[in-house]
Amino acid sequence: MNIGEAAARSGVPAKTIRYYEDIALIESAERNANGYRSYSPEDVHTLRFIARARSLGFTVAQCRDLLMLYRDRARSSADVKAIAENHMAEIDEKISGLMAMRETLALLTRKCHGDDRPDCPIIEELAAGTMAQSTGK
Repeated sequence: MNIGEAAARSGVPAKTIRYYEDIALIESAERNANGYRSYSPEDVHTLRFIARARSLGFTVAQCRDLLMLYRDRARSSADVKAIAENHMAEIDEKISGLMAMRETLALLTRKCHGDDRPDCPIIEELAAGTMAQSTGK
């Protein structure tokens, strides 16, 4: 199948498939006599695997590791679990950072009257930079 059909079947845009080939996340597709890429059902399966992993926020590097483990039938599930747990820790860290940002914004919006007056504590705090320093960011 050509790249358009592989894209449609996998849900991965053709441009992304080319990118994955360029960075060697997937093997470059065979070329037909006309020069078009030719993808197999296994290639589509691999693209779906990557798409699902990316939808869960795994980085390209993590996807590369997961693909290696997927292809290794002698793999240890502990290795797969370690990648997933590391990723969860990264997600937890991002959530904490987002919660801190939200708390700072909530504090700033509570300070603001939100009326027709030109003075605004939000603008003043942003200009002074004191809120960012107090949250450690």
